[in-house]
Amino acid sequence: MSVSVIEQAKIQAQVLVPLVRALQAELGEARANAIVRKALGDLYRGFGEQFWKTKNETDLGKAVASAFKTYARDDALAYDVIEQTQDTFAFDVRRCAYAEFYKALGAPELGFLLVCTADFATAEGFGSDVRLTRTQTIMQGADHCNFRYRRDGGGSQ
Repeated sequence: MSVSVIEQAKIQAQVLVPLVRALQAELGEARANAIVRKALGDLYRGFGEQFWKTKNETDLGKAVASAFKTYARDDALAYDVIEQTQDTFAFDVRRCAYAEFYKALGAPELGFLLVCTADFATAEGFGSDVRLTRTQTIMQGADHCNFRYRRDGGGSQ
């Protein structure tokens, strides 16, 4: 059986957290974070592109729902679907094991950098017509994350 995404994140954090902290100390937080965002953005955009090609699905709601189940595996997320159509997938995350893990490490800001920012790059990989809007995250202290995926030109909001 493959390793779940939450377990991968925990394993990666053992290397990435000290590496990012060292980069921040050497280059300054803003510069180091920009480099990390760029490097990981390219990686996650590629994941999104590969997922979309493999899924071969025209229904955005079904495709994103399927992708999100991968991130939620092993009880990593508790979420409520708000709307799911061919052109939208909107949901709120109520509990996030990723945020709990990074908070326990004392590094929620790095959790946001290493985990949460990947959501936008992955969405870009789904196609140039797919948009993700998210205005808050549990990782940054909100009581829930509000994900809103939408295909431009779609009939629903």
